[in-house]
Amino acid sequence: MGGTIKFALNHMTAPKLTSRQLIDLASRLGCIGIELRNDLADKGLSTGELFDGEKPSAIGEYARGKGIRLLGLSEAYGFNRWSDAMKDKIKLLIAQAKEAGAESISLIPSNDGAIEPDEKRLSDLRGALAVILPMLEKADLVALVEPLGFTTSSLRRKREAVEAIKAIGGKDRFRLAHDTFHHHIAGEADFFPEWTGIVHISGVVDPSLAPDQMQDAHRILVDEADRLRNIEQIKTLADMGYKGAYSYESFAPSVHTDENIEASLNKSIKLIENLAAQ
Repeated sequence: MGGTIKFALNHMTAPKLTSRQLIDLASRLGCIGIELRNDLADKGLSTGELFDGEKPSAIGEYARGKGIRLLGLSEAYGFNRWSDAMKDKIKLLIAQAKEAGAESISLIPSNDGAIEPDEKRLSDLRGALAVILPMLEKADLVALVEPLGFTTSSLRRKREAVEAIKAIGGKDRFRLAHDTFHHHIAGEADFFPEWTGIVHISGVVDPSLAPDQMQDAHRILVDEADRLRNIEQIKTLADMGYKGAYSYESFAPSVHTDENIEASLNKSIKLIENLAAQ
């Protein structure tokens, strides 16, 4: 593949950093942008709230001053289980994104293991997207839908997301988050570069795990022993025309506690660049 890979950092990869520290790290690593999250405290990974108590506009201005794009704000989890509370959560996320100058918000499907007929599951998905669509149009914003490949997920495959978006006329306001981990564990062969707004990258190396046994805690930085075929996925997406960012999203405790995370990320970035160029 030709050209320079555009790397980014999801706050999940370095949750103990403040928003400004994450922006600084991204700048030093030569990344193009970052993704901020509203769930780090809920997951016990940080004591800080989204934007660390600062105004979203202040963080957005700081990022732009460093030449860093605020690629997105995460997340509205369980968006396809619609309720008044979910509507309020998405309204708030949209307002924060607009104030900060973020380019998107993230919509994450429920991963509750509920058993339901496909007809209802997909009807609920379309219904939620249809309500969210005018909210996005009013704000002139894009939402990224991220299928989760877990067997317990209510939306495992990107094709279903694309079909639902088409069905409600949302092609101008919705894009996919292609996650190399979830693509692998879902056993999905389809790529949708023209629908992809961002790619999340992470690696799994434990040789004892079958794909359906892989969980977020196994997701480290991409290295030589990666089992998710990140390089192959990156090459495929690039060859098919995807030109967007590849954002590190690692959930493993070993990454969160890495005192040399900058050096570790730099090593992984160089590895991916070298292997992708071959």
